[in-house]
Amino acid sequence: MKGNGRKLLMAKDEIRVIVADDHELVRDGLCRIVDSEEDMVCVGVAKNGLEAISLIDELKPDVALVDVAMPDMDGIEATREIKKKHPETSVLVVSAYDYEHFVLACLDAEADGYVLKTNLPGKDLVGAIRMVYRGVSVFDRESSKLVHKLASGQSRHVPGTSLLGQRELKVLELAAAGLSNKQIALELNISNQTVGTHFINIFRKLNVQSRMEAVLHAISKGWIKVPKDKLEENSNRDAS
Repeated sequence: MKGNGRKLLMAKDEIRVIVADDHELVRDGLCRIVDSEEDMVCVGVAKNGLEAISLIDELKPDVALVDVAMPDMDGIEATREIKKKHPETSVLVVSAYDYEHFVLACLDAEADGYVLKTNLPGKDLVGAIRMVYRGVSVFDRESSKLVHKLASGQSRHVPGTSLLGQRELKVLELAAAGLSNKQIALELNISNQTVGTHFINIFRKLNVQSRMEAVLHAISKGWIKVPKDKLEENSNRDAS
């Protein structure tokens, strides 16, 4: 969506921004905030991590605003890939979730900042964009608390008592790493139907309606962690 009726002329010193979020209203809202500023312009939007990477390959923006929970490729893996291919593009994660697992994963992926949508008035967003553009890391108040806890070693992964069985947890862990039902079936040497049955039972036990909700719930409770090597293995498998 290059241009898309937005500013047609870009000053030389304008900060060129793309927005990656799976919700159209959020994408449009973030772009309007960006376009309302004299020193920045929204040059494109994406609804998942794969589209974001493709846009950055084409447009070479200065800053990418990236959501965490997106289909096809999540914001964490997208951030890792963006920073690997385009280190000159600053990545500001704009998330609805303050889970420390997500903050830590985004830091590990070399994100330049992590801010919460719920705590982000427009003036704070454009301020954060200007800061990461200048090379300054940005975290809002809640995210900063988590960063300080992580840096001081106060926060530790302590699994709670899970409502799920070990096989159901493994299914969720693989889903969190981005594997499809077919890939999970191959990984665990079970049938697609069995994988589907596991998800039905997981949804019932957790009272959720989707894979993403189940994964986020399990991560927030500390029941599962997604190993970096598993994410990379899945990425390589999809690329082959």
